[in-house]
Amino acid sequence: MRTVPRCMSTQHPDNVRQPFFCDGNVFNWEDEIKEAFYVYSHLKCNEQLWDYEGKEVDNFVVKKLLTRYENFFRKKTLGEDLRLTVRVPNPSIEKTEGKILVETLMSIARSSDTASLFYSKDIVPVFEVAVPMCSSERDALKVKYFYRNFISGIENNTIVDEKVKDWVGKVEPKDIQIIPLVETREAILDSDKIIKNYLKETKEEQLRFWIARSDPALNYSSLGAVLIIKTALDKISKVAEETSAEILPILGCGSAPFRGNFKPQDYEHVLRGYPSVHTFTIQSSFKYDNDEELVRKAVDGIESRKTGKPVPVDEEEIMPVLDKVSKTYAREISLIADMINRMAAHVPSRRMRKLHVGLFGYARSSNGITLPRAIKFCASLYSYGFPPEILGLAALNEKDLDIIEKVYPNFRKDIQLSLQYLNKDNLKYFPKEIQANMEHVLKLGIDYKENKPHSTVTEIIVRNLEKQMPVGEDILRAGWIRGFLG
Repeated sequence: MRTVPRCMSTQHPDNVRQPFFCDGNVFNWEDEIKEAFYVYSHLKCNEQLWDYEGKEVDNFVVKKLLTRYENFFRKKTLGEDLRLTVRVPNPSIEKTEGKILVETLMSIARSSDTASLFYSKDIVPVFEVAVPMCSSERDALKVKYFYRNFISGIENNTIVDEKVKDWVGKVEPKDIQIIPLVETREAILDSDKIIKNYLKETKEEQLRFWIARSDPALNYSSLGAVLIIKTALDKISKVAEETSAEILPILGCGSAPFRGNFKPQDYEHVLRGYPSVHTFTIQSSFKYDNDEELVRKAVDGIESRKTGKPVPVDEEEIMPVLDKVSKTYAREISLIADMINRMAAHVPSRRMRKLHVGLFGYARSSNGITLPRAIKFCASLYSYGFPPEILGLAALNEKDLDIIEKVYPNFRKDIQLSLQYLNKDNLKYFPKEIQANMEHVLKLGIDYKENKPHSTVTEIIVRNLEKQMPVGEDILRAGWIRGFLG
């Protein structure tokens, strides 16, 4: 088995500052080629996600990396020393993106030809595919079997008078590894069943399994997402013992507390909070809103740690707390969705992206509510001086806090960090029910110190938004103070 990295660099656009190699205000395809090289060579991160889901992507990434940075890749072999992992659309959910899946899987075989020619030996530079929005093992198995049957499997077909492999060349790899990615409450809590059924079918001895952090927070609140994930990780560990398979969880953490609170300055508290997670996503803010040397040291520190056992979770105790927090969160979102969408229209973009198939589950049950993606959602609320982490917390009492802190010891610390960005003066712009809920949250006894420079900027943002004046630059100013966009 190959050594599996503990850090995976991703293309999530949560950064304020653009890196030196970005030619403009928005990452384009060519910048992402440079980014992959920068991540490998400068940050010493051995895995880069090449993300085909929700954005346009360069399909010739392997060829461009090997030809443009030949000296580096002569020393470091792509597919052995370094990983390039692709995330594809899930045709079961994103019907209009289905053909992108086919193109991407075919490019895996083409990239193998390129790398084998470059290294003068058989090399498979891309061998893992992450499949998003899995609701069962079937979503992952379809991609695996499609590749096996219709990509590598076609080489033995006969065209007129010769086999396909003799006509266009052999197809490598013969099989690919799948990383199921779960994003909804139901799927995350069913992680153990999905893993068990997948392994029963494939008989694999090792499986990477990705749990989302941002979309569950967007759907069920930041606290709700943590409780769901902690519960799932505990159940996953039991499946690993039962099956004797090596299950390596991936957690998608961003820098905003709402999306994981994962920063190079204090990455250790996240590792302590999720001791059984093997791989953590290193998103754009982690990489570019911090000093390069600090990021490199954090990557090295994360890679040097060993994974452990998950935090034990009493599901019967946690679920009632989760239910009432999620219910309160849904109610609050229904009251402020228009405010969020209004501000989100002014949040500067950091990468070229396509419309994403959202997971915000309340759209069907709350009069058609729609929200921006998680990063712009966070940036919008922070720009009002309203940290999104506090949504849903009005449902809690002291007994709930005791239950939460058993499985989420960092809870008070995370909320304390968030509350520094609360601008009490801007609460007057929010509905009365939201104001009352915030009074309850502040009575939970979580001490914090207001970040006054941030409050000053958010006061300007809201005042100018009311006057229909430009606010984009001030949204970035507030992000600079926080150290992340959203």
